[in-house]
Amino acid sequence: MTASEFTDVPRFPAGYELAEVLTAAARQLHERVTPNGTLRTAVQLAVSLVPGAEQAGISVVERGSQRRTLAWTDETVRTAESRAGGREPHPLWDRLWTAPVARLEDSLAEAPGTALSDSGLRSVLSLRLRADRRSLTVLTTYARRPRVFDEDATRVGRLFTQHVSLALDTATEREQLTEAMRTRDLIGQATGILMERMEIDAAGAFESLVKASQRENVKLRDLARRIVDAHEAPGGRPAER
Repeated sequence: MTASEFTDVPRFPAGYELAEVLTAAARQLHERVTPNGTLRTAVQLAVSLVPGAEQAGISVVERGSQRRTLAWTDETVRTAESRAGGREPHPLWDRLWTAPVARLEDSLAEAPGTALSDSGLRSVLSLRLRADRRSLTVLTTYARRPRVFDEDATRVGRLFTQHVSLALDTATEREQLTEAMRTRDLIGQATGILMERMEIDAAGAFESLVKASQRENVKLRDLARRIVDAHEAPGGRPAER
C-alpha cells in the first residue's frame, strides 16, 4: 500500500478544507474491514494529513518494557520503532500514559544516539490512540528535518487520531462479531455430528461437547473444529462419549 492509493485525500495543506479532508480520511478508514487494514491505512493517511509528516508508524506499548510495531510506512520507521521497543526506550511513548500528545523537536539534539537520531528521524510527533491500564496504542509521525511539527500539526494530528480510534473500534467489533458467528456455526456443526453419531438430542450433544472440552482442557471452538475436520476427512471416526 502506498500513499498514491489515497487519491481523494489531498496532501495537507495545499488548498485544503480540514473538515472535508478529515471526512474523506474517515471514510477510507471505515472502509477497511479488519483492524490491521485500518492501521495500515491510518499510517499512510497520517503522512497525507499531518503538516510536515514524511513517515509514520503505529505501535502498542505494554506496561513494563514490551512494545510491538503494528503498522509503518517504510522500513526506516519499522526498524527505528522496533529498536525503540527492544534495546532502548522510545523518548516519547512513556509520556503518553498521562498525556494525549508528545513532541520532539530534534532527536539529534534531544535524544542523540537513539534509534530515532541514528535513523535520521529528527522531528517526532507521538499521539495516543488507545489507552487502558495495561497497554497504550500510539500513532507517531516523523520528519527528517528538525522542528517540523508545530501547534497546527499537533491539532490536525489529534483530530485525525480521533477518527482512527473510532474506525479501529468499529473494525475490532466487526472482526469479533465475525469470529463469534464462525464459532457459533462451527459448534452447531459439531453438535449436529454428535447428535447423528451418538443418537442423542441437541442438548445432550452440546453437553457432551462441553464435558469433553473441560476434560481435555481444550477450547470449545477448537474441539468443535477437530470434530468437524474428522467428520469431513476420509475414514473419520465418531467422537467418543
